[in-house]
Amino acid sequence: MAYTNNRLFSVNTKGKKIFSITESNFVDSKLTRRSTPVRDFPKVGRVSWLYHHIVRPVLFTQDSERIHNHTLAALGWASRQSASLRAANDFYAAQELPVELFGLRFPNPIGLAAGMDKQAAAVPMWAALGFGFSELGGVTWHAQSGNELPRMFRAVADGALVNRMGFNNSGADAMAARLAEWQTSSRWPKHPVGVNLGKSKVTPLDKAAEDYANSFRALRPYADFFVVNVSSPNTPNLRQLQDKAALDEILSEIQRINSDGTGTLKPILVKVAPDLTFEALDEILELAGPRNLAGIVATNTTIVRPETKDAASLRTYAETGGLSGAPLRVRSTEIIRHLHRQTKGSLPIIGVGGVFNASDAWEKIAAGASLVQVYTGLVYEGPSIAKNIVSGLQRKLTERGLKNLRDAVGIGD
Repeated sequence: MAYTNNRLFSVNTKGKKIFSITESNFVDSKLTRRSTPVRDFPKVGRVSWLYHHIVRPVLFTQDSERIHNHTLAALGWASRQSASLRAANDFYAAQELPVELFGLRFPNPIGLAAGMDKQAAAVPMWAALGFGFSELGGVTWHAQSGNELPRMFRAVADGALVNRMGFNNSGADAMAARLAEWQTSSRWPKHPVGVNLGKSKVTPLDKAAEDYANSFRALRPYADFFVVNVSSPNTPNLRQLQDKAALDEILSEIQRINSDGTGTLKPILVKVAPDLTFEALDEILELAGPRNLAGIVATNTTIVRPETKDAASLRTYAETGGLSGAPLRVRSTEIIRHLHRQTKGSLPIIGVGGVFNASDAWEKIAAGASLVQVYTGLVYEGPSIAKNIVSGLQRKLTERGLKNLRDAVGIGD
């Protein structure tokens, strides 16, 4: 996706243009004359309007995973073009709202969640789009194709997605090579880059610790932090690894490598499911001290389905897989609030689940999250989401007389 001159939206992949919209031809369209003129909006508001009313409807006529792959290919191409990165930054760079956490500096608290860039295809672009950090992956030790197609579905009326991707990725060594390439370029982002670690499907549960450790060892030199994903519902029996004893074995092996003195000590976090009971979450928290956890990511997708009267959403909800998006917002916030209360704010939380705007992000922060991630929100709200949320958070801080975001963490708990 490139944003150059008056071209606001243009996606090309493998030499084939998927769509292209320019400001000039859009302003002259009948749609514009019937609606509020595009040129009356601020730059980002104008692009958001275009995305909601023109680009998203076009994208949503196509298979969800297909357009995801096309978009990532386009973003990967644009990530290698200095002009494209500068143009994206001009449109979408967020204001500074810095957060210091895990010994890292985050330019703002809004990050890209795992699952969007599984192959590290567009690493420089996420900073250009205003994100304060990015989490790549999930990646597994062994390359794997994931589950059978189709495996990603939209519930548009509810602002939700259902996926059963199954950790499709090219493997830890391939990602390490790609990250090494990005690092030697002049385009490595000026924000923290994390990696989400999953278990290979072919690896039995009793060998899971070795599988995670192999991926961590391969990727350790290239990422700023790591997230141990034992909560995806799309790998058979993976969620059994949230059991305290099994998770302890995984974290023990990773931290053994992490502290071997051969490299920088990396922050290790655990991503939990929204379907866990509070008692099960408390057992995970018992590992925080002994295994030197840097934080918790709350939450992954859910296997629970919301009530809906929309026929298309009902068809989507009949599919197996994890649900993300607006219906997950309340439950993920409940999990964040519980974790914050149980730890008295001593263990940082990255909140994710149903974040579409500044109010959603503020809800997570007030419940106890120090950072917030988006995935489904990016699909539905478009590339200006990070900038818009950061601007909204700054307004909320000003309205409440708060100077720093850390002062807002947990204030609604």
